[in-house]
Amino acid sequence: MLLLAALFVLLMSLPFLVEGCGWLALVGFVPLLCMERVASENGLKHFWWWHYGTFVAWNAVTTFWVCNATVGGGIFAILANAVQMSLVFGLFRWVKRRMKQGGSVPYLFLAAAWIAWEKYYLTVAQISWPWLVLGNAFAGTSALVQWYEYTGALGGSLWVWASSLSIFGLMVALSDGRFSARWNGKARVAAVVGTVLVLFGPMVWSWVLWNRTEVSEASVPVVIAQPDFDPYHKFGGLTQDEQNAVLLDLFAQGLKEMEKGNPEDSSAVLLLAPETFTSDILCNDVPSSRTFRRFRSFLQEHPRGEILFGASSLSIYDQKERPSANARQFGDGTWYETHNSALIMDTLGRYGIYQKSKLVPGVEMLPYPSVLAPIDDKLLGGVSGRNVGQKEVSNLVFNQDVPIGCAVCYESVYGEHCAKYVRKGAKLLAVITNDAWWGDTPGYKQHLNYARLRAIETRRDIARCANTGISAFIDQKGRILQRTTWWEPAILKGRVNLSGEETFFVRAGDIVGRISVFLFVLLLAAALIRRK
Repeated sequence: MLLLAALFVLLMSLPFLVEGCGWLALVGFVPLLCMERVASENGLKHFWWWHYGTFVAWNAVTTFWVCNATVGGGIFAILANAVQMSLVFGLFRWVKRRMKQGGSVPYLFLAAAWIAWEKYYLTVAQISWPWLVLGNAFAGTSALVQWYEYTGALGGSLWVWASSLSIFGLMVALSDGRFSARWNGKARVAAVVGTVLVLFGPMVWSWVLWNRTEVSEASVPVVIAQPDFDPYHKFGGLTQDEQNAVLLDLFAQGLKEMEKGNPEDSSAVLLLAPETFTSDILCNDVPSSRTFRRFRSFLQEHPRGEILFGASSLSIYDQKERPSANARQFGDGTWYETHNSALIMDTLGRYGIYQKSKLVPGVEMLPYPSVLAPIDDKLLGGVSGRNVGQKEVSNLVFNQDVPIGCAVCYESVYGEHCAKYVRKGAKLLAVITNDAWWGDTPGYKQHLNYARLRAIETRRDIARCANTGISAFIDQKGRILQRTTWWEPAILKGRVNLSGEETFFVRAGDIVGRISVFLFVLLLAAALIRRK
């Protein structure tokens, strides 16, 4: 049992930790299914502890780096996420006992229940940590999943389950003698061919899509500045004016090099800065910001540029009523809300603003604030983040006519969320993030690779700016065309393709998730009404 558990952890961790190992996830659940079969046949009691411990180990090996930012939060994320995985697996075991003659039906229920849980995580849950969605296992092997433009990442989750269950089914049929003694020739051929198709059919489909020509209506020049400020010393090391000077020097250098390389090009240039670059933005009066005024002076000296940057911002309300459950008060009784914002501005001082809406639980937002806010305020001293985001996504507009969908950090993990930018007309995607909170661990590499999946799902080029790296240009196939090194100041210059076409995933949404929810409810109802 221990060997099988270790094999499961190895097979399911390597795809997230090592690029090019995504294919291992296709057999990753086979050891766990074998563990469950051994436990069932031998009447092993308290098997829950075995599969819970196995899920804890997988979560810990793959996402241990969260503890670099917050030890308590990291441990909670690992243990709580493993609990939910174990609840899904435990529910499968209950359905299997309930349907003793159910054959493959309980295993179909397991796949549907798992994907339905992932769907809930991605769209409904306020306490959400979808980092280990099974479809994300292919983020470093994006050439295998070009069909995400139809299914989204949950299509990859379905592929993982279909492959593991097919292989496990063949193994069981061979071990109990059914394959040779009970199945006729046609059944054996069908089982083998079916398994081969499940494993390799999506790869062939991906290869066909990979060889298609990319769509491009036009392109825009982009300069990405990676200032490389240590976030743990950002607010105590350099003043905001000094940080502004570092960033603008990088932009000036990038613009100079771009103009030198193509002096006849006079088109507007998108200048991309990282998440939470400044903290002096007042949403009620953005032009009063010292950073905003400095940026405008820079743009007047470099009129081709428009700056897209991140800010920790405030909205102030001079009223008696509390504006929202997450609002807090200054000492004088004035209400205020905090935001994680993305802003774009031009030479004339015109600007657009977007408030990050997919917020990190605990760090940026308090889940279920109407219930938990009083507890946090009175018992914990208000330690939880209380950012307020937009209810619906909106695009920022570059050069007055190019809509940009700007995912702020954690938002780039959510496929359907990023698809909403495209539904609203985004012709390219930007990702601004920090990624330095976790140190030099697999965390920032995984986060970079998840942006590659968003490029495939939406077929949009992505310009990604990370404070300490890795910043990158990603094309519509999920290929990283240019990238910076980790923890070094850097500049990236390039042209980003624009597209107005919508993929099937953008138009239809997450069909795999919706079907899985339906099957989960249907099969659970069948198990509940079935007589023992």
